[in-house]
Amino acid sequence: MTNKSGLEFKVGDAVVYPAHGVGKVAAIETQEVAGMSLEVYVVTFDHEKMTLRVPTKKAKTAGLRTLAAEDTVSKALTVLKGRARIKRTMWSRRAQEYEAKINSGDLISIAEVVRDLHRADTQPEQSYSERQLYESALDRMAREVAAANRIDKDAAVQLLSKSLSAKKAVVAAAEAADAEEEAEAA
Repeated sequence: MTNKSGLEFKVGDAVVYPAHGVGKVAAIETQEVAGMSLEVYVVTFDHEKMTLRVPTKKAKTAGLRTLAAEDTVSKALTVLKGRARIKRTMWSRRAQEYEAKINSGDLISIAEVVRDLHRADTQPEQSYSERQLYESALDRMAREVAAANRIDKDAAVQLLSKSLSAKKAVVAAAEAADAEEEAEAA
């Protein structure tokens, strides 16, 4: 992945920074810091109106990475169709775990959060903090799926919604199978 100049990314590359999502390498600059010369990637995040400078030598350890590959995106969409796996722990502990998954920058982990916190129309309302985490994860995932598939964010949200609605059929089939097993056991 490293090119001749020793840099992993070039100007114009779309990248993912774990805590902020999808950004673009706007420049590669050399800056003077504490009397030392330091080469940095200048990454801009348009949706947050933010610029981040990541030292080129620390980019990998900071978690800066390329967009998810096509197979990773399809795995993430498959995760959305699965059954929610909600641990029976206190909400505050689960919320911390969800937040850590969102900030990990891993698309599959973010998909798990979206899947677990998604509420169908027939389900009870979410609390404010659940809704905030869900919307944060959905936004982060939609931005990366949009960038990876070269579509706009709204089209990516529709794609994710389609996968989440496919989840209803999977869950209904699983619940029917569970009920059938219980009936046979009785």
